[in-house]
This record gives sequence, C-alpha cells and structure tokens, in this order.
Amino acid sequence: MAKYKVEVTTGDMDYAGTWDRIYVTLIGTKGQSERTELNSFGINFNAGAVETFTVTTPFSLGRILLLKLEKDFKIFLPENMWFCSKIVVTTPEGDVILFPCHSWMYNGDVIEIRGGRGQLKLPFMSIDTIRCRGLFRSQWVRLIYLCILFSVTFLLLRDNSLRFSKLCAFFNIHYRIFEFILKGMLRSTKRWENIDDLKKIFWHHKTQISDYVAEHWKEDEFYGFQFLNGANPNPIKRCSELPPNFAVTEEMMKPFLEEGTTLQNEMEKGNILIVDKKIMEGIPTRVIDGEPVFVASGFCLFYVTPEGKLRPIAIQLRQQPSETNPIFLPSDSETDWLLAKLFFKSADLLHHQPVYHQLNTHFVGESFNLSTMRNLPEIHPIYKLLIPHFRYSLYSNVNGRGVLFSPKGPLTKSSLGYDGLLEIMRRGLKEVTYTSLCLPDNMAARGLESVPNFYYRDDGLKLWDIVNRFVKAVIEYYYPSDDDVQNDSELQTWIGEIFTHGFLGNKASESFNTAEEVIKFITMIIFNSSGQHATANHSQFDYYTWTPNGTLLLVTPPPTTKGQSNMKSILDSFPNIGDTVIFALTVLTVPMGSYPEERFDEPVPKQIIKDFQAELKQLSETIDARNSRLEVPYNYFNPSQIENSINV
Repeated sequence: MAKYKVEVTTGDMDYAGTWDRIYVTLIGTKGQSERTELNSFGINFNAGAVETFTVTTPFSLGRILLLKLEKDFKIFLPENMWFCSKIVVTTPEGDVILFPCHSWMYNGDVIEIRGGRGQLKLPFMSIDTIRCRGLFRSQWVRLIYLCILFSVTFLLLRDNSLRFSKLCAFFNIHYRIFEFILKGMLRSTKRWENIDDLKKIFWHHKTQISDYVAEHWKEDEFYGFQFLNGANPNPIKRCSELPPNFAVTEEMMKPFLEEGTTLQNEMEKGNILIVDKKIMEGIPTRVIDGEPVFVASGFCLFYVTPEGKLRPIAIQLRQQPSETNPIFLPSDSETDWLLAKLFFKSADLLHHQPVYHQLNTHFVGESFNLSTMRNLPEIHPIYKLLIPHFRYSLYSNVNGRGVLFSPKGPLTKSSLGYDGLLEIMRRGLKEVTYTSLCLPDNMAARGLESVPNFYYRDDGLKLWDIVNRFVKAVIEYYYPSDDDVQNDSELQTWIGEIFTHGFLGNKASESFNTAEEVIKFITMIIFNSSGQHATANHSQFDYYTWTPNGTLLLVTPPPTTKGQSNMKSILDSFPNIGDTVIFALTVLTVPMGSYPEERFDEPVPKQIIKDFQAELKQLSETIDARNSRLEVPYNYFNPSQIENSINV
C-alpha cells in the first residue's frame, strides 16, 4: 500500500470556505488513485484553514503529473463557493509537490492541475504537457480578444471573480451619487452661474492636488507642468521643426522667449516642446441641438524657460491655419487665452481617457492577460510571474465596458459621443507600438531625455529599472540559455497569440529568440499593468474634478476672432450641472511587488521577490523625500501608492 499526504489550503478571504464535498484524484506515470473524498472529523475547509488528508493506493503511482480536484454539494445544504489556494502532496518516496490552484470552485466543477516547481526540465511537448494545455485551454475556449471591440459580449470566468471584500471598494461611487442627489445636481439642466460654484461639486472628497488645481488653473507655468507631470504626460514631445501647418512665426514668439534668443535656437537646444492633436481631426463628435460640438485638433507649443519651467507660448485649435483659426498667445486678453487653453486641454483629456488610459493599459493589457490564461499552465514560471499583475483586471475591463463605454454610458456624453470614442480608439490602436509601451524607448523617441523637472520620466525610469532587474533575475533562473527560450513551446505560443490576436492582426506575428527579449517584454507588461496604469488612472481625480482645468465636454464653439470673449464665455462653454457631475463620477489598492498567493516554491525566486520588494521600498522613500520639497508632489510612480494590477 502507498500513502500520499495531501495538504489543502483554503483561501483566507471572506466567504472562501465551504461545507460541500471535495474530492481528489492523483494521476501519475504508473496509474492514478481512486476518486477520494477529503474528509476528516469536524468541519473541513474553513477560510484560511490548512488541513491534511491521506490518499491510499495499492501501489506507487510513480511521478505525479496531475491532480484532479472536484466539488459537489451536500444534500439539504445550499451551494456555497470554495476558494482553493493550493494543495501540497507528499509522496511515499518523500517528494513534496506543490499544486497551485488559486481558484473559486462551484458545484460540479472539475479542475486538473499540473504539479511541480516550474523548472523547465521535462521534455517540451511531453504527453502530460499537451494534456494539461488542452485541459486548461478548454476552460477558456469561449474567450475572445476584445482589446477595443466593445460590442462583443465578454465571458468573465470564475477564476477572475472579485472577492466580496474587493467588490465593496466599488460602492464608493454610490456614495458620490447620493451626495449629488442631496445637492440637487444629478440630472440638473441648469447652467453654472459662477466659477466658484464648481468648488461645491464635492463636499468631502478632495485632495491636496485637487485643491491646488482649483487655485492655480489659470497660471501658464502650472498649465505646462501638467503636460509633464499631470494626468497625461504621453503626447508631448520635443519640437525640432515646426509643422508646416502650424502658423507660428519667429516674430510672434519673440516676446515669450529669453531675451537675445530665437525660436530656432531654442528648438536646436531642445527647449521647445509640442503637443499635436491631429488624431482628433475629422473625428465624429456629439450632436447637441442639431450641431456637432467642437473638439480641438491643433497644436500647443511650449517653452522650457531658463528656470526649468514649462510654459505654453502658442495654441492653434485646428490643424489648418486660416483667418478663423488664429494663433492664441499669452499676450492675448485673459479670457481669450484661457478659452484657448481650455479647449486644448479638453481635447487632451478626450485623448487621454479612451486612448492612453483605457486602450494602452486596460485593453492592451487584456491581450497579455488572456493569452497567459489560454497558453500557460499555472505551474509555468511566466504564469507565476505575471498572474499577480492581472489580478481583478478582467473584472475591471468588463465593468468599464458595461458602465463607461456602453452606448448610453457617461463617456458617451462627452464631446466625442459613442461613435467618436470608438473612432479615436481605432486610431489610437494604429499608433500603439512596442516602443511606445517601453518607457525608456518612448522617452528617447520623443526626445525628452533632458527636459528638467520631469518627474514622470525620472520616477518611471527608476521603476522600470527595478522591475527589469527583478524580471531578469527570475527569467535567467528558469531559462539559463537562449535555447531554453526557443524550445519552450508554451512560451512561443503565448507571445504568438498576443501579436496575432491581441492586436487584432495589426501587428506582425512574433516569437522569442533570446532570454533578453523575454526579459524586456515581461518588464513592459508588469510596468504597464502597475505604474503606467497608476499614472493614467490615479491622477484623474487630482487634475480633472476642477472642470475649468479639463472637461470631457465643451458645448460652445471656440473663438474664431480675438477680443470677443469674457468670463461668461468661459462659463457658457462648460456642460450643464448634471453633465458636469456625471463626468466627476467617471473620474475615479494590493501594493506593487506583493505576491499574496504562494506560487513560487523554490528558495531562489522567493529571495528574488524579497529583493524586489526592498528596492521598491527604497524608491518609495526616495520619492517621498523629493516630494517633501515640492509645491505639487508627484506620487503616481510611487510603489507605495500604486497596485500590482489594473483593477479599477
């Protein structure tokens, strides 16, 4: 007789335990055990419990390949889900085998898990590997890559169910709705009569930065600061040559530059930056009272002053110059200049939310997530490395499609409307490149390596390097040579699906040839799933709840001649009270480096994770010390302020 010790760990989250029947079958190279109920005296499988059972067989099963886990109900008791964290099997020969599960199970469920330490020592495409892949993939066969296709129904599988405690975090939005109802703001069609009334949108929910924005939104230096360190530092780049359709002249710019210099000289020095909103040109917009609303599609030119400040020095609101498309300058009347900045900032927000936030982090990240689930078994080291960075992200994406981007969702009330949102994301996808998703390459391509006071770049590059060193240590442990990478068929299928299906056929098929290629790609995924998403998401409330600083909807056309505006012109351009608070509702954490589910079983990867966490803590301390000296702190790449995954 052979006895196998089976140690079962139930998740420690709320409602993870069960009183239903749990069965296990061990499958080895020499046979399999009987289907055995895991039962002992007393109540089994309470939340957080670690319990030991014995499975007896007439003979040794040889090397254990798979563990089959089943759940069935008990008579007269209602069904309740069970979250199995892991199972550890000790064989009669003394081998200890980890079977990571980390799955919710319902009545009638059967899960087959491959065991082992994840070291790629077995022959690739062995029988048990093929069988595991087929079993695992069958659970995900109905998943379709949905990076930007909102009309397709998405099946959210139970392995990505939010725990009940996490769901409670989403109830905060209902508190905000109740607040607006009490104030009589929700669905109000009244117009804003005074700028200061906008400060009454939130009674309690404010931040240090949101208060600062409300006081300093008119200032040019703060306007420029936001294009480097605000919610959307993504489109700005060095301007070495003016676009031919941007009607700026040397004489026009002379009053706004340091005395004795020229625009050409400053461009050669790298002190002129530009944001081009050509992506907005010709895009369909929302129709109000029979007329399409205006969305800026032009340019904003910035100057890096000798003091290291960034100031806007020229704004053209449309791509093609004309008599009705003037160049707005800081020397214009206060309200003309404010209106020009307001319209350009609105276009920037409309670019940021669907493209740089939703598409480039949420939906592109979804292709990485789904390919991981489809092609990598849970025992695979890349799966173990990535899965914490996909935690709850499928739920977040499904929720975002159903709430924000549905045909009647709040974002369809923006200037773009539903059709415009779809179109800008189609255009945005065409601009996504591997380089654009890798921060060091991105900074170099945009020529921003030497711009001063660029905290997004400085903190982001430090975080990228820390993630890269962590990934390098893990990958080199499991893939000692490039041959190991090339021979890992599961890894090659994983990356092939990402490029072929995840990007909807817009990118060429890819494969990995070297460990260095794997390291960079995994670094990019982790970085964009954590820090990059935090910069796009966590900054929104700080910078966009004050409507004059950025709004998703402007209801009047911009000025076509100078000298005709006043403060009433600015108030009239804002959406009504009801639409304003709807947008405020749309501006919405496990800390980065956490690996709450024990998946790595070997001492070396466990130590690598500890080293990673130590480096992240040191970066947090460095950023905290820097922020203590800043008037406007920058925390969006602070590891203590960001999460492992895209979960909101």
